Amino acid sequence: MFSQKISLSLMLLFLGTHIGITQQAVKAQTPVPPATTTKSLCPAQLATSIDTTINRPLFSRARWGILVKNLVSTQTLYSHDAEKYFTPASNAKLLTTAAALKQLGANFRIRTSVYQDADGNLRVVGRGDPSFKNAQLTLLAKQLRQQGITQVNKLIADDSYFQGEVINPSWQWEDVQAYYGAPVNSLILNENAAVLTVLPQTIGKPLQIKWADPTEAYQWRVENNSVTAQKDEPRLVEVRRDLKGAVLHLQGQLPVNSQPDITAIAVFDPVQNFLRHFRQSLAAEGISVQQTTIASDGNNEQEVAAIESPPLSELLMETNLNSNNLFAEALLRALAHKKQLAKNQSTADVGLKGMQETLTQLGVNPTSYSVVDGSGLSRKNLISPAALVQVLQAIATSPEAKIFRASLPVAGVSGSLTNRFRNTSAQGIVHAKTGTLTGAISLSGYVDSPQYEPLVFSIMVNQSEQPASTIRQAIDDIVVLFTQLRRNCYTISPNK
Repeated sequence: MFSQKISLSLMLLFLGTHIGITQQAVKAQTPVPPATTTKSLCPAQLATSIDTTINRPLFSRARWGILVKNLVSTQTLYSHDAEKYFTPASNAKLLTTAAALKQLGANFRIRTSVYQDADGNLRVVGRGDPSFKNAQLTLLAKQLRQQGITQVNKLIADDSYFQGEVINPSWQWEDVQAYYGAPVNSLILNENAAVLTVLPQTIGKPLQIKWADPTEAYQWRVENNSVTAQKDEPRLVEVRRDLKGAVLHLQGQLPVNSQPDITAIAVFDPVQNFLRHFRQSLAAEGISVQQTTIASDGNNEQEVAAIESPPLSELLMETNLNSNNLFAEALLRALAHKKQLAKNQSTADVGLKGMQETLTQLGVNPTSYSVVDGSGLSRKNLISPAALVQVLQAIATSPEAKIFRASLPVAGVSGSLTNRFRNTSAQGIVHAKTGTLTGAISLSGYVDSPQYEPLVFSIMVNQSEQPASTIRQAIDDIVVLFTQLRRNCYTISPNK
């Protein structure tokens, strides 16, 4: 697993800057004027233009699924294997976030509570807030200090709100090492990830590791087989985490004159990670802790401190704009919060059932998709382009339409589309969710063309051996065609 670009929120954590999701979202939604449309396309020409792209010899082995419809009239403009199943990658988040918005409401918040019993013990109860970070721990500690608490006999972590596996069993082993495959539990802290920087030293020496949280150095055993290379040599750093223990493997090289390499890995034990950091936050406020433990069989007697997450409307923005897997998985489990779970019943499974019920009520055909997680990280997820278009159509006619659309990346402007569609006619007028796994690339969303009616589309590509960048460019070329459609298009005979 080679180093990958970490999310904005984790980068801010590394830099020691704590800002809310709202501030990030506002920045992400800063409008950029769309590029001027320089070409026009008649609807009758669309099919030929798309076929020219997908039938290139380059894609002879690839499977394409495409559906484009008029958003208002639902007229189909183009369809290619739209009813067939594809691996959706992160396009699965469209199902999760649409269901969460409809079922939970835009103002839904996730509460983290601290309770005190008669013996002076504190029990911190997590309910799966994916946005919870060090800053929130500090606020909890300050609230406790304001209550006059200076000593805690026992600090208990209750991680039982989410039942079942913290890692989806169908996720691949190389994914669960990385921050984007972090465990999903009730007490989440800093997205259950540890941020580290790898730096070159003098030539021939191993690369240096610098942790965003210096105390992480005491939690990991590092096997460092890396080296600092000569000036201008290739940079290739591999950071892996052992699946059976807190062991970090570092391999590869950085040239002596290269910039540091910043990455993040999933923490090995998220509950102990939460407890350790909370104890540090309490100590910083002058509150001593005699003992820490993990338990789920206590009574929540008196709430003495609490923190609520930002509203769901903002959690959706992090989920879709930055394609945050942990947020999507937490929201999937939140769909089960009103259900009475049986003993040993998985919260994620109940959430999946709730998702299907909600989407069916919206008019989405339940046989048009089959998903096993909320993020799209599993290769067992199967969704048709028709299902994604149905979801997008249904939410577009609901009272939550504006909130949902605001959570989607904007072409050439925000989120995972920031660097795509720039200086094209799609810039600023396409709102769409990206998806990327090895051999599976997707893009689904809306087009607000100034020359044509609003469109809804889904494009999915599976089983291609081509680089992801090549497939994305072909997808982008097709989407640009949508933005070039115009009304009142007439074909003039050459004889007239």
